[in-house]
Amino acid sequence: MTYSIVARCPRTGALGVAAQSHFFGVGRLVGWTEPGVGAAATQAFVEVAHGPGALDLIRSGAPAADAVGTLVAGDPDAGYRQLGVVDAAGGAASHTGDRCAPAAGGVTGDGVAVQGNMLGSAQVWPAMLDAYHGTSGELADRLLAAMVAAEAAGGDVRGSQSAMLKVVSGTRTDRPWEQTLVDLRVDDHPDPVGELGRLLPRQRAFDLIGGVIFERGLTLGPFTGVDAGELTDRLDGLARAAELLGPDNREADFWRALLMARSGDTDGARTLFTDLFRARPQLRGFLEGIAPLGFLEGTAFLDDAPDHSTGAPR
Repeated sequence: MTYSIVARCPRTGALGVAAQSHFFGVGRLVGWTEPGVGAAATQAFVEVAHGPGALDLIRSGAPAADAVGTLVAGDPDAGYRQLGVVDAAGGAASHTGDRCAPAAGGVTGDGVAVQGNMLGSAQVWPAMLDAYHGTSGELADRLLAAMVAAEAAGGDVRGSQSAMLKVVSGTRTDRPWEQTLVDLRVDDHPDPVGELGRLLPRQRAFDLIGGVIFERGLTLGPFTGVDAGELTDRLDGLARAAELLGPDNREADFWRALLMARSGDTDGARTLFTDLFRARPQLRGFLEGIAPLGFLEGTAFLDDAPDHSTGAPR
């Protein structure tokens, strides 16, 4: 009831899984990852335990192929299962049981495993592998390209409903939650793969925003310890985030204006805030509300900016 891809990026070591199904909330069932360990996709007449089970085996020293072999050998219903696994060394393995609903099959490559069942054609899994290998960029982009190719080749024979895309770091740490690079789920949508494509740049935009607004010195507490190079990089990052979000979402622009004001660029901040207040007058009150909480020493530099809620200068 699903097609999926698990892969390891040979350049960065990142590990990822992506899947689509005509089933609600595929992300809570199929895709499993652990930073520095591996990624697994468990599907068909799914045994969810095979996902975390594969990661447990890899963590204890088993390569991907052995992990798949162990789980399949111990499953009396292995004929109805599919399982794809990749480990942090780039080993990959895929199992398709002989009772999986057609079209069903899988293929592996260097650091990647692709599998699917209940598909519209037997070209789906080869098309995914070709698209993955034929796409450059970050691992998430390559996984998404494989999903788009799957849809073009026939996708799930029953249609589309949910999809997921997750990428984690190839590094093990004692703070694994910090190693999640991409984590997107579409639980119920007529075009879930297309929706993943819309959401991926938005996550990247908000990663750039979060890298500013959650940081002491940049946004929290006194503006201290920020050198000119870092300030430029952060402002440029917020500008890129604004481009990714488009003109209907001004979140990045608000925090860019605030960072300008905190760093002493009052003219630049006034210009951008004035534009923001024109687009959404409520943001003036929001700024005035957070300023005394340690974000700004004051908003007097905006006194000559028009109040667009009334049309009058302040």
